[in-house]
Amino acid sequence: MRITQLRRSRHRFLALLGTAALALAGAVALPGTAQAANILTNPGFETGGLSPWSCSGNLGSIVSSPVHGGTKALAGAVSSSDNAQCTQTVSVQPNTTYSLKGWVRGSYVYLGVDGGASTWTSSPSAYSQLSVSFTTGASQTSAKIYVHGWYAQGTYYADDISLDGPGGGGSDTQAPTAPTALTSTGKTSSSVSLSWAASSDNVGVTAYDIYSGSNQVLSVSGTSATVSGLSASTAYTFTVKARDAAGNTSGASNSVSVTTNAGGGGGTGFKQAAPYLYEGWGDPPNPTTVMNATGVKWFTMAFVLDSGGCTPSWDSSRPLTGGVDQTAINQIRSAGGDIVPSFGGWQGSKLGANCSSASALAGALQKVIDAYGLKAIDMDIENTDEFENEAVQAKILTALKTVKANNPGLKTIVTFGTSTTGPTYYGNRLIEQAQSLNANIDVFTIMPFDFGGGSDMYGNTVNAAEGLKTKLKSTFGWDDATAYSHIGISGMNGLSDQQETTTPAIWTQIRDWSNTHHIARLAYWSVNRDRSCPGGGVVSNCSGISQSTWQFTSITAGFTG
Repeated sequence: MRITQLRRSRHRFLALLGTAALALAGAVALPGTAQAANILTNPGFETGGLSPWSCSGNLGSIVSSPVHGGTKALAGAVSSSDNAQCTQTVSVQPNTTYSLKGWVRGSYVYLGVDGGASTWTSSPSAYSQLSVSFTTGASQTSAKIYVHGWYAQGTYYADDISLDGPGGGGSDTQAPTAPTALTSTGKTSSSVSLSWAASSDNVGVTAYDIYSGSNQVLSVSGTSATVSGLSASTAYTFTVKARDAAGNTSGASNSVSVTTNAGGGGGTGFKQAAPYLYEGWGDPPNPTTVMNATGVKWFTMAFVLDSGGCTPSWDSSRPLTGGVDQTAINQIRSAGGDIVPSFGGWQGSKLGANCSSASALAGALQKVIDAYGLKAIDMDIENTDEFENEAVQAKILTALKTVKANNPGLKTIVTFGTSTTGPTYYGNRLIEQAQSLNANIDVFTIMPFDFGGGSDMYGNTVNAAEGLKTKLKSTFGWDDATAYSHIGISGMNGLSDQQETTTPAIWTQIRDWSNTHHIARLAYWSVNRDRSCPGGGVVSNCSGISQSTWQFTSITAGFTG
């Protein structure tokens, strides 16, 4: 949550990047000259799918913005441990010079041919053209073209890639053997993991295409894959085909049928009414008093930040255990309730931005999980250091994926700002990266306030939530019910920073809409402000409007999903 007056206290590479030596092997004989014909398939990604490109870690996706030409482009969601390399293998002629070009955008994007020449650029805010040439060997009949980013340097984009030169012709007409022993190695409510035995080929297998029924859903270079974006409690039948550099495709493998788990990836069935409670300012109320007066059971405790060296503490200053925050948590639990800590916020020294890697961040999160035996955690991703930094987004999502795998049953929530019509560019990228990384986030919570004006807080909130639903459906392939079950709303009671007003009546409307559409989470900032002070402005210990004490908390307690 953001509050600019209160501040709510929401309060490597590349030190040196060595220049790679890009040497070309000397030609055995005078090379042929490349003819001006692009021999790549799907060079501008206008099919809307990756095939025949294959991307490491399943980190590649097709996006509609930003593009260089046409309506689609490739996005590579680089992580701290994977540069999101996307490749395509094509047939070429021996002893021939080829020209490779492509338009790229991002920090440190590379274009090249496997085992040969490459080039790179840094162009984070606009597309830039890369160009390199290479000469095939005397007996070379295939070439693997690649594009990739660099570790922890943020998502890159590529578009309109061309490899100009003569194709390899029909010298290879033999298809690979069909993959065998296809089996499912795991499943969730929204994904299925598969593995199979490798195929053989007279030249070499370059990719495996995964089919759900008759639809190709994924293309990978190895012998395992995870198909995500599936619907809960749904039966799917998968097969795999092998493909070589000449485009010869094998017959289908054996089929395997898998029914996804119930629960929409953990979202369905998880319901949480959890207003924010902050021990850092605003005359913090006794939580037991609030619980007894309202019936609320959950609180979102703010904020866990970095106290130095990727070490979690409350507000970077209060001890993780043994202080006022633990006292409040003990009181809540003694009264039959529980808490979800919120990491991050608008300002302060944040773990997501300061921990050096996803594994280090996961270790910091684990310290808090262990300290309190948590059932859920919330990552409040805001501002330019986290929300508007796609590398940090990926780091946070990877860390959440890690702690979720290490703590069965743990629910993960991400909270971020929104426009009146749904996620902004960076909100869309957060969702797309969550899908690419298979992060299995339980709840995507928007903060529908500080829109920059606008008086219809109910209408704006509903429109923003519907926009989020549409994005979740298109990204994950969910139906309406599953998408709603992954949505959270975190509002601001009374006056916002930008003088938007949410009255108790409006908050009741929002709660009722949330119940009708069975979303997962309802919160607001904050219980500290859930007191009357009409005309009091935007302050830390009251709402700035006329209301009864704890009225917004009482309304929130009526959220059942």
